[in-house]
Amino acid sequence: MSETDFGYARVGEGEKRARVGEVFDQVAPRYDLMNDLMSLGLHRLWKAFALNVARVRPGERVLDIASGSGDLARALARRAGPAGEVWATDINRSMLVRGRDRLLDAGLRLPAVQCDAERLPFAAAHFDCVSVAFGLRNMTHKDAALAEMARVLRPGGRLVVLEFSRVWKPLEKPYALYSFSVLPWLGARVAGSGDAYRYLAESIRMHPDQATLAAMMERAGFASVEYFNLSAGVAAVHRGVKLG
Repeated sequence: MSETDFGYARVGEGEKRARVGEVFDQVAPRYDLMNDLMSLGLHRLWKAFALNVARVRPGERVLDIASGSGDLARALARRAGPAGEVWATDINRSMLVRGRDRLLDAGLRLPAVQCDAERLPFAAAHFDCVSVAFGLRNMTHKDAALAEMARVLRPGGRLVVLEFSRVWKPLEKPYALYSFSVLPWLGARVAGSGDAYRYLAESIRMHPDQATLAAMMERAGFASVEYFNLSAGVAAVHRGVKLG
């Protein structure tokens, strides 16, 4: 079996899927609280920026991949309006259930589907916009996932990727100290799993940097690819348009 990265470790592809699943099963109950604590609330601003970059209009069809606890799907649904169509998907059942429940609490009954982003169960050219926030780095075959996102988009449709990225070089050392000391400590005390947040810190380092991800999107069939650094590159939003 082929190997891939699980943080800094090398594991079989099947083992990675199982271990990533375990990570999110562990963190799901305190996922939202940990997001607020570890980003000092900045993740809300990052998602708001991604929402504006997506430029979703009333009546559009939107697919939110790795929807997690549903923050972005909820905001996208508000933009698409009652005439629109927003699907929430996640490979992890624990996260999908949490997201579905939070969407219901917000008065939104969106279709929620558990599926693998590398094999999306949707027709070609169905969506006007595809979004994925903080999920791409956990995927085993990122190129295959990007190709699937292109497949389900109509020509001229937009892909928006919000992901942790490469921080501004002068901040690398303090950011590394925070990532590998503070995050696991917070994870152990708040979410009951320091190892899960150690993996998340490692997965950020293994994820392609801004320019590399932009090139991957172009190879997957996207044009006019651009990216926006947020908080000195701690996160970045990439946007591309599917070629006709």
